[in-house]
Amino acid sequence: MKPSPDFRNRKGLFAGASIGAVAGFFAFGLLAHAADVKGPVNAKPPKAANIASPYGLPGSFADIVANVAPAVVSIDVEGKAKPEPASLQIPFGLAPEDGEDGDSIPFGPFRFKRIDPQQDNAPPKKMSGTGSGFFISPDGYIVTNNHVVEGADKITVRTTDERSIPAKLIGRDAATDLAVIKIDGHDLPYVSFQNKAKPRVGDWVIAVGNPFNLGGTATAGIVSALHRAQPGSNYVDYMQIDAPINRGNSGGPTFDVHGRVVGVNTAIFSPTGGSVGIGFDIPADVAESVTKQLISGGKVTRGFIGATVQDASADMAESVGLGERKAAIVVDLSPGGPSEKAGLRQGDIVLKVDGSDISSATDLTRAVGIARAGDDVKMEIWRDGKKQTIAVRSGTRPEENRLASNDNSGGAGAGVPPSRAPAVLGMRLVPSDKGGVTVQAVIPNSNAAEKGIKKGDVIANAGSLKTDSPADVTDAVAQAKKDGRSNVLLLIDRDGRKLYVPIEVTEASAQG
Repeated sequence: MKPSPDFRNRKGLFAGASIGAVAGFFAFGLLAHAADVKGPVNAKPPKAANIASPYGLPGSFADIVANVAPAVVSIDVEGKAKPEPASLQIPFGLAPEDGEDGDSIPFGPFRFKRIDPQQDNAPPKKMSGTGSGFFISPDGYIVTNNHVVEGADKITVRTTDERSIPAKLIGRDAATDLAVIKIDGHDLPYVSFQNKAKPRVGDWVIAVGNPFNLGGTATAGIVSALHRAQPGSNYVDYMQIDAPINRGNSGGPTFDVHGRVVGVNTAIFSPTGGSVGIGFDIPADVAESVTKQLISGGKVTRGFIGATVQDASADMAESVGLGERKAAIVVDLSPGGPSEKAGLRQGDIVLKVDGSDISSATDLTRAVGIARAGDDVKMEIWRDGKKQTIAVRSGTRPEENRLASNDNSGGAGAGVPPSRAPAVLGMRLVPSDKGGVTVQAVIPNSNAAEKGIKKGDVIANAGSLKTDSPADVTDAVAQAKKDGRSNVLLLIDRDGRKLYVPIEVTEASAQG
């Protein structure tokens, strides 16, 4: 499985407007707000578009846009900048010979004055931004992105008939980048999620929003791809579209040709800073599920089984006699957690959850996240060459992920010359005083080197064997060959982080 590009660090990928990132962002200056008004926005709910062939080329998108546009809003946010750390200014004089000045720092013959941004009666900096959203109910509930409203002290909704209405935050979910806000009103125009028939690659879509604070803008294109991943997002299979979306489109809806919401615009990939035809939407089924929880309780709760997992590649599956099937493999368990109590083990390969196939660690995380605390999560696993079923009683996912606290970084065998350490699978191995065997050197051009094994890594398990000496790794290689397998699965511990790595079993790699 090829790694996804790091969208967060790529130049020009933006996820719309946020309080912290939008200061000075728009060349147009701060947004001007019309006077606040009371009462509902006078507009009728949009009608479904009259399209003869839902998958054919419409003669025009005008009817669709006219029907749905009244339900799309612009969102202005204001907040205060976080206090900056005290800074140092230019030297203001020679250092006094005696005594200390608590407001200055000596530097050679000079003193630098320490400036606290909260002093000198300086007014706090104001931050502002803009994004998009859309009504999902006639009484004023609006869906948008979390990053649009995160940190906002004031939220104002601007409607298509140029009304500005104050809004309050109902709830937000950073994990999916969704949020719900609300204005006071009734009989408001609204749109619905398409939660039955999912769009296909090639289907027409229309994005409506507020790019660059230009106001209501509609763009059209097709669904370019499905099941796109972004680093750090384990709960969303993004839909990729080529309908142009830009800064300010975040939180706005993407419609099908029937005027139903099929996605929520959340990010773009762009080396240039503008749309290059690669946009990412949160699919409607995810958005609907999350927003319902936000409306009912202000937050989202997810299932938790207390297991660290990673992708089980085809090589890994082959190494344990499972063919070339992709799945998820259990790397570690939280002590006393739901998985450990249910009997799940390190090295178990998860094939299904509640009857649904699992082909990656992300699939497993999403499947477990759907569960509620107290639900039994039925997992079909592969262990010791056969399938088993285990029911894990789900807990509630903590606010922050648990991190491994153990340190099994090895360190033993430092006095053994690498040339004299046994060579197994393209590695020179020595015993570790903390359990396992330490990789003292990796032979260049070996499969271990290609797979990223490094000096200092600790091999905790080889195949089904717990390793206490290099001979245990050799035994695991011999067993793999006897079973007719081309890989042996190693459990690597690198500075407390565990990872499974399949290494090819060949005469060359076995002899080093």
